[in-house]
Amino acid sequence: MRLSKRGEYGLRAMIILAEPVEKNAMPVVQIKEIAEREKISAKFLEQILLALKNAGMLHSKMGVGGGYYLARSASEITLGQIFRVLDGPIAPINCVSQMSYEPCGCPDEQTCGLRLVMGDVRNAIADILDNTSLADVTKRQNTVRKKLGIK
Repeated sequence: MRLSKRGEYGLRAMIILAEPVEKNAMPVVQIKEIAEREKISAKFLEQILLALKNAGMLHSKMGVGGGYYLARSASEITLGQIFRVLDGPIAPINCVSQMSYEPCGCPDEQTCGLRLVMGDVRNAIADILDNTSLADVTKRQNTVRKKLGIK
C-alpha cells in the first residue's frame, strides 16, 4: 500500500471541496481553483475528479459558475473510500487484501508470520482511513489553523 500522487491529489482536492463556504452549503469549486491552490496539474486533476465523480462521490455543474461539489455530506465520505477509488486496495500484500485477494507463494498461508503481521498493518490502516471522514479532516485542519492564527 502506497499513496500515489493520484491518491494524494484526490484526497487534497476532496478536502478542499469539503471546506464549507457557508453553513450547510455545498460549494461548487472549479478545477482551476483547486489546481492553483494545491499546485497540481489541472489536466491530471480533471482525470482524478472524473474518477471520483464516476464513483458517486462528486457531482459537477457545467457552465458559468460550474465546477465540482460533493455528492454527499463530508461526514459521509471517508478517506478509505477515496483511497480505494484512486489507489485500489489498502493491503500491503495481496494475500491480506479484502478487495483483491491473491494467494501468496508461502507453503502455509494460514500460519505465515509475514501474512499475519501484514494483516494487522492492513487492518490498522483501514481502521483509520475508514473511520476518518472528510468532515473530520476539515475540523482537525481548522482547529490547527485557529491555534496557529491562520484563517
